[in-house]
Amino acid sequence: MPALSPEQSSPSAHRALGLTDAEFALIIEKMGREPNVVELAMFSLLWSEHCAYKHSKKLLGLLPTEGPKVLMGPGENAGAVDIGGGLALAFKVESHNHPSAVEPFQGAATGVGGILRDIFAVGARPIAILDSLRFGEPTSPRSRYLLERAVAGIGHYGNSIGVATIGGEVYFEGPYEQNCLINAMALGIADRDKLIRSAAAGVGNIVILFGALTGRDGIGGASVLASAELDEADQSKRPSVQIGDPFEEKKLLECSLDLLDRELLVALQDLGAAGLTSSASEMASKGEVGIDIDVARVPLREADMEPFEIMVSESQERMLCVVEPARVDEVLAVCAHWEVNATAIGEVTERRFMRILVGDVVVGDVAVEALVDDCPLYDLSPQEPSHPIYPAPPRTLDSQDPQEILVALLACANIASRRAIFEQYDCLVQSRTVRRPEQADAAVLVLPGGSAIAVSIDCNGRRVACDPYRGAIEAVLECAANLACVGAQPLGLTNCLNFGNPEKPHIAWQLTRSIEGLAAACAAVGAPVVGGNVSLYNEGNEGPIYPTPVVGIVGELPSAGGAGRLGFAREGDVIALVGAFDPTLPGSELAKLYGQELPQGLPNSPTLEVAAAAIEALREAVRAGGLASAHDIAEGGFGVALAECCLASAIGARIDCGPAVGDGDDLRALFGESAAGFIVSGPIAAIEALPEVLAARLCGEVGGDRLTITVGAAQIDVALGDLHAAWSQGLASATA
Repeated sequence: MPALSPEQSSPSAHRALGLTDAEFALIIEKMGREPNVVELAMFSLLWSEHCAYKHSKKLLGLLPTEGPKVLMGPGENAGAVDIGGGLALAFKVESHNHPSAVEPFQGAATGVGGILRDIFAVGARPIAILDSLRFGEPTSPRSRYLLERAVAGIGHYGNSIGVATIGGEVYFEGPYEQNCLINAMALGIADRDKLIRSAAAGVGNIVILFGALTGRDGIGGASVLASAELDEADQSKRPSVQIGDPFEEKKLLECSLDLLDRELLVALQDLGAAGLTSSASEMASKGEVGIDIDVARVPLREADMEPFEIMVSESQERMLCVVEPARVDEVLAVCAHWEVNATAIGEVTERRFMRILVGDVVVGDVAVEALVDDCPLYDLSPQEPSHPIYPAPPRTLDSQDPQEILVALLACANIASRRAIFEQYDCLVQSRTVRRPEQADAAVLVLPGGSAIAVSIDCNGRRVACDPYRGAIEAVLECAANLACVGAQPLGLTNCLNFGNPEKPHIAWQLTRSIEGLAAACAAVGAPVVGGNVSLYNEGNEGPIYPTPVVGIVGELPSAGGAGRLGFAREGDVIALVGAFDPTLPGSELAKLYGQELPQGLPNSPTLEVAAAAIEALREAVRAGGLASAHDIAEGGFGVALAECCLASAIGARIDCGPAVGDGDDLRALFGESAAGFIVSGPIAAIEALPEVLAARLCGEVGGDRLTITVGAAQIDVALGDLHAAWSQGLASATA
């Protein structure tokens, strides 16, 4: 066998690729020599923040990952939980933030494509997508452009491939101006006995690449962009953004599931960030084997690609599988049936090295352990900031009149109807959707046999910026509360941790405290973490984003027909405020409209234990079937939640709470925010039957075409038509 190619990288090439001098020295130590161009490119990607989690991996060990329904936990392409009936639910959330900030349509579209591949890479058929989006204020032309193009990209990919987009969230805040967040979550179902893992196995087995051709699109894409701050020159990084083809992915999906159904594969892995380098080396690491890759066999879109380009290309719609030699022809035949390109490009070896060849010439030879396992993990230096990190938002409201405040809140960009966005998505394809957007607090999908699953994704970055620990807890509680309102019990959680530069002490503090809060809340609500993603360095010249630990929780319902709704259902039903509701105004949506600075800390009330108990009790009450509606109190507080219940069903309400809710502070009672508070309605007998832990307080009756609220001295009396006009047109007006 000819000797390794002598071509070496330039002395400072490692710095341009994001490696420090100390990391480069460690690579030389591990290899016993300097890496050549191919090897250095591979190290630069696998030792990047995006692939190695070198600033967060130690902290992630704090998260609870075990539970009675967990089938696959962190480390696989997607997590999976048992949903009964011999079925498994696979799910995961990931980010495509930096590519979307550079090219929003393709960045968001390929974010959807990537998360879908994670789902069918474990053998599950994708059934739903949710998206969690963050942009700067809608008054910004840049933010409006990013919103329009990112939403178009999500709709294009999801609609074309035939997977329902069933829910999500959108926030607009100044700190996301330069770094939008595009987090995509996907779910899929599979026979639990047919889930497949990604570990390569069987010395002599063949490695097959199948799917789209490999090109230069995406070289240095997600793995590099997600490991550096963006600046004014980010437009020059457009070539690093991947190009997606949902129709190619549809063929790839069906082909992959067909191969798995025929039991032809030993292992399966999708090609995402870092392309062949990441997928092959991770498969080898998990299987404790080596892999040879002949890049001369890789089908190319551009004939003059260098070996290092082939190894790090992030071209989309590609999968890698391991196959026994005797089954190769069968695999190739199945791929041909689905009109999917497939080529044997390597084999599994006993020697635990990633060896890259061009025909018979070895151009790269690196120990798998060095590539995957030996990246240095860094201890953070967290330090709570002594002064506010974020500027106060601009004041956009002066009125102290409760009725004017309610209308202004319903029209503001973070609360107004998202119909203009979600109508671009198909939420009904595959005919599983039971509760679609704005019908309930969580999306609900029916399963074979009539049972159901529910899913919610959430995080209020402004609240986390006020208090990373408490804000992260509130994100988990909000998701669990959304599930409780439809009667779903949590099965598992996935997260996407979006933060600024962790090498800065105040960002390290935000990250550390947020993960500690997530760990505590996950344990309290019984939602083990089965996987997720970390996206760091989300900041530019104007500073970091709000710390945004997005969480998605899936839950199970005994019956799809019993899923709760948020809208009031019947004239004459009694309305009650229930749960652990202790509202405060600092850090709220109203405080933002008033242009108030973020407080340094949030009150620990209700406590985590009390909030978790209230959520569990509400869930059981919804399951009992006596309640006609249930809706959690979130952004905008009690007044906005009441309006949303009315608007969801076009039925009014008459509310008289007296002074008790806000201890005499009427605006705090109406518009303050807190975790684990709910508005429910139903017959008086159902309200009276609620357990004591929910502390039910009767406050009104459903009926009429107006919303009237009396809280202490505060009076609101407004026609539903006026509320609907503000709420339904608010986002369109803000982004016009």
